[in-house]
Amino acid sequence: MQRLSGLDTSFLSMETASQFGHISSINVFAGDHLADAGFEAMRTHISDRLHLLEPYRRRLVTVPFGLDNPYWINDDRFDIDYHLRHAALPSPGTDEQLADLVCRIISRPLDRAHPLWLFYVIEGLQGGRIAHLSTIHHALVDGVSGANLLGVLLDPIPDAPPPAPPTEPFVAEPEPSQMTLLGKAVVDNLSRPGKLARMQLDLARQVASSTGLRSLGTFVDMASRSLPGVIGTPLRTVRSRTRDHDAVPAFDGRPAPRTSFNRSVTAHRKYAFCSVPLDQAKVVRRAFDVTLNDVVMAVCAGALRRYLDANDELPPEPLVAMVPVSVRAAAQAKAGGNRVSALLAELATNLDDPVDRLRAVSHGMKAAKATHDALPVAEMLENVVEFFPPAITARAMRLISRTHMADRLQPLFNLTISNVPGPRAPLYVGRAELQHFYPVSTIADGSGLNITVQSYRDGLDLGVVTCRDLVPDPWSITEGIRAELDLLTAAAAAAATAGAVATPPPGINESRPSRSAPPRTRRSGSSSPDAATPRRPRSATPRTGRGSSRT
Repeated sequence: MQRLSGLDTSFLSMETASQFGHISSINVFAGDHLADAGFEAMRTHISDRLHLLEPYRRRLVTVPFGLDNPYWINDDRFDIDYHLRHAALPSPGTDEQLADLVCRIISRPLDRAHPLWLFYVIEGLQGGRIAHLSTIHHALVDGVSGANLLGVLLDPIPDAPPPAPPTEPFVAEPEPSQMTLLGKAVVDNLSRPGKLARMQLDLARQVASSTGLRSLGTFVDMASRSLPGVIGTPLRTVRSRTRDHDAVPAFDGRPAPRTSFNRSVTAHRKYAFCSVPLDQAKVVRRAFDVTLNDVVMAVCAGALRRYLDANDELPPEPLVAMVPVSVRAAAQAKAGGNRVSALLAELATNLDDPVDRLRAVSHGMKAAKATHDALPVAEMLENVVEFFPPAITARAMRLISRTHMADRLQPLFNLTISNVPGPRAPLYVGRAELQHFYPVSTIADGSGLNITVQSYRDGLDLGVVTCRDLVPDPWSITEGIRAELDLLTAAAAAAATAGAVATPPPGINESRPSRSAPPRTRRSGSSSPDAATPRRPRSATPRTGRGSSRT
């Protein structure tokens, strides 16, 4: 019996009638030997690997009245036929029909009486392709641990032999009695005041170990974001005047602008996906001396600008993205559960020129990473969610959902953008070759749009998840992503032809704004991206990724 961490439990507590905590992926197989990816073949394939897929046989056991975090037990009623499902599209099924089927599946919660995963084999796609939809709860995995499961299900060579059988038999655990669980909860709650004191001491120690006044200012920046205007506005004004002149300009703490997808979500999802060449993104990266993640963020920003402009709702202020960050240490590489943090970054959607937008996004990501690294964000998040009993968190989330509070509050961020690095070599099931790996993440009240990018082989596979009532046509966003990457590729070619040398990126507010966005006051501080080097946390090296986020 294994107790869930506070962070893992939070993905269960967040669930309401309209928001869910599971994440998914679509694996598309094409070419010859597709029978190896068919339903009967996959039943044998997964059965042979169950001893290596530990999360697949864990069942949730909740504590009475939600007084403490729940537990995982080895399911004594495990039935693989419940988890494996067979589906088909009317042949020849299009990508849009596949996306619609995925929406119907992910718009339902997973049954907590069983291990929290499902696996669909979907046939009938155009060209005879077969798709696998794998759905698993975020309480079990994050982006890195989910990728580890993918490495068990898929092989690096075709027709690989099955793994060695388990050395020890599977030991099922009978469900503990309610009195046993209640006794554990009482003991844990009696120690809660001591946990609070330790949490406060740890927070003070972690903040003190950061770098002087700059870290203190970063803390003030973050705290002022959640304060109402009568208090927060003067504080943010003072901070803008006293911010260090030799540091990368930090996110100034403005609330994110409200858009149509920053409202309460319903249970109905819309999904779209696409692929773009990885080589194109690399050409842009080299031409403008930015990171690959900067390119991903910039093309998403450009697509969002197109979408909002087409719907006459482009705000004059730049959108703000929440970017999941993996803080998984090397020693935790194969561990399950979640080891994630997050940072906030401006997307420069107020800039019309794609290159100006790319440079501003790159600069903003440097500032966001500096802010994230200056404070123990991951440790603070883990401590806070560990302290509150799940009963309180779950009731709060249901209250927020029922009252549509997200429709009235100013959003902290507009959407989630996650970039997950994947394998460069092809993967197989038997002799069937995986062609694409499309992520399907999750959304929540107040942030009804998620764009997740998964690299695989020579491409970037993107999945856009939203609420049907907030973004009726997510395919227009995927079209915008392709168009933005083409524009940046053309700009990179023009720069190479002209022999242009990449210049230091301007500050977020220093580039030429579009006609729809009035010029903003220049923020004090240097615009050089090397003015302050982000410090990495001692516990792990952060890496942007899905909650990493297949949410």
